[in-house]
Amino acid sequence: MSGTRDVSRTVRVMPASPDAVSTLQAWCDAADDQTTLDASRLDLSNADLSGSDLALATFFDANLTGAKLVGADLYRAQSADAVLDHADLTEASLVKTDLRDTSMRSADLTRANLGSAEFWQVDARMASFRYSTLDGSSLLNVALEGADLTGASVQNTTLDVTLDDGTVVVGLSGTVRGPAHLSENGSTRELAGLELELWLNDRGANVQVLNSPPTATTYYARINDEFPRAHPMGVVRRRRAGTVTRDEAFTRNLRWESTEYLRRYEMGSTDGEHVEISEEEANRFISDVTGELQAGSPN
Repeated sequence: MSGTRDVSRTVRVMPASPDAVSTLQAWCDAADDQTTLDASRLDLSNADLSGSDLALATFFDANLTGAKLVGADLYRAQSADAVLDHADLTEASLVKTDLRDTSMRSADLTRANLGSAEFWQVDARMASFRYSTLDGSSLLNVALEGADLTGASVQNTTLDVTLDDGTVVVGLSGTVRGPAHLSENGSTRELAGLELELWLNDRGANVQVLNSPPTATTYYARINDEFPRAHPMGVVRRRRAGTVTRDEAFTRNLRWESTEYLRRYEMGSTDGEHVEISEEEANRFISDVTGELQAGSPN
């Protein structure tokens, strides 16, 4: 092996700033493959660096408003106090990027890889993170009001962010650590543990909050003369964390889904009967149902 790497230094469209043009030209003309871009305090607005190798680049106090960085490699790049409003980072790699005090309002990070990235004091309102990878990332004091996280992955992600009713989380999946904050009616309140998990999942996400406070869960078997406790017609559970309560039934979709059965029973509006059972009994029912449905499904 030669020890060299394939470096792409591509500037498809130069910015208007002469200082920025001079710096980019010198970077493109560098003979060695170890030269990294230092674009600190430069105006790179509307430049097009799509597909470029910007690993280890520095963008301190740089202006990248409207810049195109489609498919660019920004591995371990640093952007403290930078502005990337309306920037296009579609399918870019921002693995281990350090984003501090950065504005990314309405930026497009669709299908970007932000694995293990560090966000601190970032304004990402109205930004698109559709189908992006945020696994292992830390989003600390990040504004996500109106942001779109459709289909994004958040495995073991720290999510200390501000959300609102405009934040889209359909298909967001993985495991996170909170707490987050919800902006509504002119004020902000904390969402932690089960409440955060329910807020996300009720809006179409499939997320588990890892640092939830202790949750009390009670399981019930739905029974009648034909379906005794040993072979119930269904299983429901009630989860409680603080003042938050969530009732769920294990369905033929082979997952726990929200149910109103227990609340209707408490109001006397259902003829169903149920008995409290252990978690072990509930798991046995789930195993039996899963096996039966999978055995009957077409190959």
